[in-house]
Amino acid sequence: MPQNNQTRRLLSLGIVALVLMGTLTVRMWFLQAVKAESDEEIVLSVRTRTIRLYPERGRIFDAKGRVVADNKRVLTATIDREVIRDPEDRLLMFQRLSGPLQISVEGLFKRYEDKRFGPLEALPLKDDISEETAQFLVERSEDYPGIYIREDWKRNYPYGAIGSHVIGYMGAILEKNLAYYKSIGYDPNERVGGYGVEQSYETVLRGTPGYVRYEVNAQGKLLRLEERVEPIVGNDIVLSVDMEMQQFAEQALETQLAMRRRVEAGIVKLEDGTPDPANPDPVLYKAPAGSVVMVNQDNGQVLAMASYPRFDSRWFTVGVSTEKFAQVFPKTDDPDLSILVNRAVSGRYNLGSSFKPFVAFAALDSGQLTGGADYEYLDLGSYKLESIPNGRCQDGVKCVFRNAICASTGSPCRYGRVNVESALAVSSDAFFYKIGEQILTERGYQPILENEVRKFGFGSPTNIDLPYEYAGTIPSKALKKRMADIGAISEESGQAYYVGDQILFAIGQGLLSATPIQTASAYATLGNGGKVMRPHVVKAILAPGTPDIKPGVANIGFINISDSSQVVERFDDEQPTSTLELAEKSLQPIVRGLQRVIRGPGTNFGSYHKTTGELLFRGYPYAELPIAGKTGTAQGFGNLPWNDSSAFGAFSLSPRPEYKYAAFAYLEKAGYGSQAAAPVVKCLYIALAGKYRFDPLNVADPLNTASSTAAQPMYLRNPSCLVGGRSESRD
Repeated sequence: MPQNNQTRRLLSLGIVALVLMGTLTVRMWFLQAVKAESDEEIVLSVRTRTIRLYPERGRIFDAKGRVVADNKRVLTATIDREVIRDPEDRLLMFQRLSGPLQISVEGLFKRYEDKRFGPLEALPLKDDISEETAQFLVERSEDYPGIYIREDWKRNYPYGAIGSHVIGYMGAILEKNLAYYKSIGYDPNERVGGYGVEQSYETVLRGTPGYVRYEVNAQGKLLRLEERVEPIVGNDIVLSVDMEMQQFAEQALETQLAMRRRVEAGIVKLEDGTPDPANPDPVLYKAPAGSVVMVNQDNGQVLAMASYPRFDSRWFTVGVSTEKFAQVFPKTDDPDLSILVNRAVSGRYNLGSSFKPFVAFAALDSGQLTGGADYEYLDLGSYKLESIPNGRCQDGVKCVFRNAICASTGSPCRYGRVNVESALAVSSDAFFYKIGEQILTERGYQPILENEVRKFGFGSPTNIDLPYEYAGTIPSKALKKRMADIGAISEESGQAYYVGDQILFAIGQGLLSATPIQTASAYATLGNGGKVMRPHVVKAILAPGTPDIKPGVANIGFINISDSSQVVERFDDEQPTSTLELAEKSLQPIVRGLQRVIRGPGTNFGSYHKTTGELLFRGYPYAELPIAGKTGTAQGFGNLPWNDSSAFGAFSLSPRPEYKYAAFAYLEKAGYGSQAAAPVVKCLYIALAGKYRFDPLNVADPLNTASSTAAQPMYLRNPSCLVGGRSESRD
């Protein structure tokens, strides 16, 4: 253990030993002075009582050794229910205990009746009592038979709400999980990881309990100490997350959402570009939530993972009233208000045009484009389905799909002749409508697109080491049938997979859904040449005893030494879960197109059409950290602009290992991808390149339990990296 931890441990053990010695002294005096019972009666009634000693939980460090979760020693008053079976004796006991423990008699009875604890288990009455109270009770054990003092640990989160979705929190064992935890040796009173790494690595962090065994008589009075087995401290954990970058990511995300809530979404337009008379007034973006994640392209380590709204892990440590908890964490079906959700792993979203790089790969890899990357399509602003007879189109079947509206013309954008590269650069929907239909129909409605994008991990969990990950969905005939079976779509709609389903699939809409961590991992696969890596937030598991180099910072520099005896397990050298054969002829046109999204040029047809990121990334330090990326706008309910959600994915083109990170941001109901999500990712890359001065990372202020918010707002002091030009189209 670190020196300060060792001192603390020795001190605590010394106090416990003194308390026990005092107890035994009092007991010896009593046996000599009081002869209410005969010696024979005492001998016959002797038995043992075992009190569990909880282990100190392993600490959690960030990538640079900062302690983000440690422990505070606390004392807990427990009761042996077998000692005071008589109701009158129990009432008298609780009346005497009420004062020292500062709990009402009614409150003590309520705790006494906790059904989670068996008759032979030490039932906790109050935790975190003072040393003075503990000594008072032990020294007067004759007045408090069956009352024992136990050493426990309370979790401490020095940085408060920063990284809470990743780190998690400690909580009581839920009733539905009690049987499981009891089966693996847990006490009902133990606190366990309730979210994040605390939950995923619960058994790693917990350690091994010890115990103290006393010899007692039938009245619960101590006779002697029989045995003490010390608990074993839990393993330490090192995160791949850098708390400095984590704080910055949360600041950038929250600042951008706040800024978007002050922006008008614009008026609603019909497909022909004319204003919708049913919605004449502009509405502000709601921008209630979002997430951003940055992951190492080569090994899957997560550098930062931000999700908003945030919560504060300390709420679960200090405890809040039922009323307060309902205020901070409202039970609601509105996903906008869900705080205890890490949207990076649990948010299932349409990706919009940020999905197009993978559709382009599917078309090239499956050989569906005549001429491959040289294939050209004349984009005049719309696409008519070729597989649907004109007669059916005239009967009401939708056969024509249009590009997004261009700001300069007020009508669907027209890009002229485009290939894979230029179609990605300007985000031509018509091009992807074409290849979406072609992939589906040329081989008789085979799931070619589905199978190709699954290679990148879409439709399956990444198996990141965080709880509650969702797999997302891939449009298919089987998916539509399942949705019809549960009533999500009509029975008629679930009978077949139509060309219209495929068209929406090809532009990241319709029944497609994916999580930000899935999408970031997919972009990482493009960036590393085809390696599908399992993302993870834990870098290494260490044996207990990690030394400190200064208060609050551990010395973890040695974890790069492969033969270090303290490294239990490391995750920075994991092998790919699969490897895609990304042929250069298929990959390079996609990379070039995504480079053009950042730098230009766009296309010339009638007038110059800028790429979706060309204005935003003006001034970006491309020479130091070159990147490629794709914007996306997911159309929301009713195709109303204020319901549009914003997406942006990117990966690094730099050969430098410290810069090889992919990123993905998703901002709900915040507008175009180029205007909301892309600036957040741009900020992260600027910071990664060392071009942004971070705010100091300070230990959190004391928790304001009276606050009505789950976590205090965090904004960038200098939000200049979020500033950029407007996009020409809705992308």
